[in-house]
Order: sequence, then structure tokens, then C-alpha cells
Amino acid sequence: MLFLYNLGIGLYGLIISLIAPFNSKAKKWKDGRRNWSISLEQKMQKRNSHQPVFWLHASSLGEFEQGRPIIEALKKAQPNLFIVLSFFSPSGYEIRKNYTFADVVTYLPLDTKRNARQFLQIIQADFAVFVKYEFWHHFLYQLEQLKVPTYLVSAVFRPNQVFFKPYGKFFRDILQRFQHIFVQDASSFQLLQNIKLTNSTLSGDTRIDRVFDISQTQKALPILDRFCGNAPVWVIGSSWPPDEALIFDYFHHHLPEDWKIIIAPHDISNKHLQGIEQQLQVPSLRYSEAEGKDLENDRVLIIDNIGMLAFLYRYGKIAYIGGGFGEGIHNTLEAIVYGLPVIFGPKYKKFEEAKYLVQQGGGFCIATKEDLSQRMDNLLTEANLAKAAKIAKGYIEQNQGASQQISHYLSQKYL
Repeated sequence: MLFLYNLGIGLYGLIISLIAPFNSKAKKWKDGRRNWSISLEQKMQKRNSHQPVFWLHASSLGEFEQGRPIIEALKKAQPNLFIVLSFFSPSGYEIRKNYTFADVVTYLPLDTKRNARQFLQIIQADFAVFVKYEFWHHFLYQLEQLKVPTYLVSAVFRPNQVFFKPYGKFFRDILQRFQHIFVQDASSFQLLQNIKLTNSTLSGDTRIDRVFDISQTQKALPILDRFCGNAPVWVIGSSWPPDEALIFDYFHHHLPEDWKIIIAPHDISNKHLQGIEQQLQVPSLRYSEAEGKDLENDRVLIIDNIGMLAFLYRYGKIAYIGGGFGEGIHNTLEAIVYGLPVIFGPKYKKFEEAKYLVQQGGGFCIATKEDLSQRMDNLLTEANLAKAAKIAKGYIEQNQGASQQISHYLSQKYL
């Protein structure tokens, strides 16, 4: 199995190299790892020999947001802590390469025996945290050999994963190398118990603490204040074309005229934004062009930047979360922390919060324009909106605390 694993890692790196000239994300992935050891050694020179080193690894931006509250809590508890933050994906590294709480931000090299040894020799970690889905054999094996305590946080497991198959011993051994595993939900906890992995704790999802912290930060957004005024607002987050086709149909034919829309599409390329504008039959404008303009008569504000979405939901009454007609819905927590009922497409069942919201009536799955029309018409009734909003916000209130639990655990052991 190790031979096949190594072969797979090698083929992955080869494929990235082959497509890099034609794919911007693959090019960033490859270029970001060029001479990675020299770059990392230079970055580590900032550390003095008395600083303990905490390494947190996240695959991408979403996983980083789950690890972020832990980084910031530990840094607050021990300001002298030297923090190394690594990413696998350019979508995390490129956006957070200047993250102020990390002393070093780097790409994680491919998981080979040589890379793992060299990486760990350079950073000299005292303890490490991997976030959610990161199961790299060589890195975890070398951490174990070096006796560096390593933890997995915000983990989610499902019965169909290889860890729980009769032929999954190689991957179960990877899980054994974690000192402790903090899982998001009871079903994940039970799956680990079933394979005799008792070094686990049901702690919940650290994203909940992160979105709550954001909701307490009243970032000034004067353009949004002027656009929204006193109008009720429907916020569309991380939308894709299949989402937008349904949304605009309802907007043009059914949504009351006093409502406005803020749409933050997942793809902010000019081509996609032009496609959105061509579909709209009402006055609209892009956020980047709104400064100094009279926004009273515009009904749609198109967000053409990255990083604002989490702050936009506070202006809304109802949210639509995109991605449910593709690989899976995006972050519902950013919306429900403000008490917004959420609507999304059918690909939501990998997310515990989404399943809970559908079951309890704070979230609604739709598959057709008729579904969307029915759900929206229902929520436009004041009593129904208030009921759904209470359920949505209640999920946040009932499930906070994972970050504090994990950071306290780590602080007691290493700080």
C-alpha cells in the first residue's frame, strides 16, 4: 500500500507540472513550491532559539478559517509562540500569505519521505495541528518519529471513507499517529470508536466560533449602508450559474419590488460578472464602481471582490448559499450567525449544520425554480421568517466553544 501511496503522490505532482502552463491555479501551486526549502529556511531565521514553535497545517482557505481561532487563542495565551502556517492549496496561501498572527506562512511540499524530513528539520516544531481532512502519511510518520505531538481538529468522518473499510489498515495507521483527534459531530466520534480509536473528543466545529467573532466586528461598509438603506435585502453568497438562473427568475417575477439583492458570486472574473449583468432586468452596479454614486434606485449590488462576504450577511433578511448544484454548498454559518434563514441546492448532506437546519426549519433545500418560489414566498411572511431566523441563530448559540476547548487543551500541555 505504501508503494501505491507514493506512486499516487508522484503522479499528482507530475500532473500538476504538466497542466501548470495551461491552468493558473496549478501554476501557482507549482511556482509556490519552487525552492521551498531555501525560502522556508530564510523565513525561519526570524525565530529566536527560546521561542516554542507551533505548526498549523490547513489544506485551503476554508480549513484555515477553522484553524484560525486556535492560532489566535494560543498566540493570546503565549505571545512568544512562533507560529508556522502551511497550506496545500493556492486558494489558501495566496489570500492568507500575509496573515499577521503567523510568523511564517508557507506551502506544504508534496508528501514524500525526503520532503517531510527536510520540512520538519527546518521548522523544528514543538507541537502541530492539522485541520479537518489532512492525512499525509510521511509527514505524520516523521512527526511521530520525532515525538512531536500532533493533533487533528474539526475532523469529520463518514462511513464510506477508506479508514472504515476492511482494506483500510494503512490509512487507519495514519489516524493512529495523531495524539488526539477533535471531531465535529457525534457520528464521527462513533466511527472512530468503532475502529478502536479512543483518543478522540467530540468538541464541535471551530468555524462557529470564527463566524461569531466576525459577527461581533462591526466593519464599516458605507457603500452597503447607502445601498441597503431601510430596504429588506436578500443576500446571495458564493453563487454559481445554476444558482443564479433560479435566483434571477424568482427575483424578476416574484420578489416584491421593495426588496434588494446583494450578490457575491464565487467566480468574480469579468466574464462571469458580465453574464450576471446581462441576465438582470433591473438597475444594478458593481461594488467597485459604487463609490460616490446615488444607489437609491439600484436593486442589485454585485460584489466583485474577495473577502467581504462574511460581513455582508448582517444587511440581509434571507440568504441563499451557492454551490448546492455543484460539489457542495458553501458556508451557511456566516449567514445564520446573523439569524438569516438559508436556502441552498441539493448537495448539502456533507454538512452537519445544513442537515440540522433542514430538519429543524432554519434552512431549506431547493432543486427547481418552483421549490425556490415556494420557500421564498413562505419566508416573506413575517411570522415564518421570524421562526426560521430563530432556529438558524439558535444553532450558533448552542454550538459555540470548540475553539476554546481545543486551545485550552493545547495551552495546558505546551504553553
